[in-house]
Amino acid sequence: MIAVLFVALGLFAAAFAAVWLGAIRSARRSGAVAPGLGQLTLGFVTNFFDSLGVGNFAPTAAVFRMTRMVPDAQIPGTMNVGHTLPVVLMAFLFISSVDVEPWTLGSMIGAAVVGAWVGAGVVARLPRRAVQIGMGGALLTAAVLMTSGMLRGSPVGGTALGLSPVGLAIAVPTSVLLGALNTLGVGLYAPCMILVALLGMDPKAAFPIMMGSCAFLMPVGSVRFVRENAYSLRPALGLTLGGLPAVLIAVYLVRELSLDLLRWLVVGVATYAAVLMLAGARRAGQPASD
Repeated sequence: MIAVLFVALGLFAAAFAAVWLGAIRSARRSGAVAPGLGQLTLGFVTNFFDSLGVGNFAPTAAVFRMTRMVPDAQIPGTMNVGHTLPVVLMAFLFISSVDVEPWTLGSMIGAAVVGAWVGAGVVARLPRRAVQIGMGGALLTAAVLMTSGMLRGSPVGGTALGLSPVGLAIAVPTSVLLGALNTLGVGLYAPCMILVALLGMDPKAAFPIMMGSCAFLMPVGSVRFVRENAYSLRPALGLTLGGLPAVLIAVYLVRELSLDLLRWLVVGVATYAAVLMLAGARRAGQPASD
C-alpha cells in the first residue's frame, strides 16, 4: 500500500513539475524569474507552520494582500502552484517516517481524494457561510473537549497507529466529506487532526494522512493554474524554494515532539482554524457598505 502511494504521488508530482519547469523556461526568455528575499522568507515561514498542521493558505493570502505582492485575482493560483512541491515533500517525509497502519493511511487518503474530485460539485452548491459556521463550531467544541480531558488527566487521543473496522467505518466517510469541503476552502488539516484524536489514534498519525491527502489534490489544480497563466511566477517560486528547506526542519521537529505536546498542538490548530472560519462567516454575513 505504501509503495503504491509513493509511486502514484511521484507521478502526480513529476507531471506538475514538468509543466511548471516548461513555463519557467519560457518566462526566463522575457526577464528575470528569481524570487526576492521577502518571497523566499514567506515561503519558509508559511511552509514551516504548514508542516506543524497550522495550514499555509490563510497566512500566505494575508501577506499577499497586505503587501500587494500578488494581484488579488492571481492569489489562489500563486498559492496552489507555490505550495504544491513543499506539500508533496511533506507527504513523502511524513509517510516514510511516521508509523501508520497502511490500510488506515491508504483508505483515509483515498477517501479524501474521492471526496475532493467527486464531491466538489455537490459541495459547491452548499452555502459557504453555513459550512464555515458549522465546521468552525464543531472544531471549537472538539478543542474545548480535548482541553477539558487533558486538564482532568484523561486526554482524548491514544497511541493506536491504525483503526479497527468500526473506526474505519467512521473515518472513511468522514474523510470523503473533509475532502469535499476542502474544495470549498474549508481546510482539511484541523478537522483531520481532530478526527484522528477522537478515534483514539496517536496524533502523529494525522500528519501523513492530511499531508498525503492534500499532496494528491494540489498538483492537479496547479497544472491548470500554470497552463492558464493564472498565477504570479516569482512569488510562487519564492514559496517553493523557501518552503522546501522549512519542511525538512519542521518534519524533524514534529517527529521529536512528545505525545502531550502534540495533543496541545492539535488543540491549538483546531482553535486557530475555528476562529478563522467563524470570522470568515461573520464577514460574509455583514451587509456590504455603500
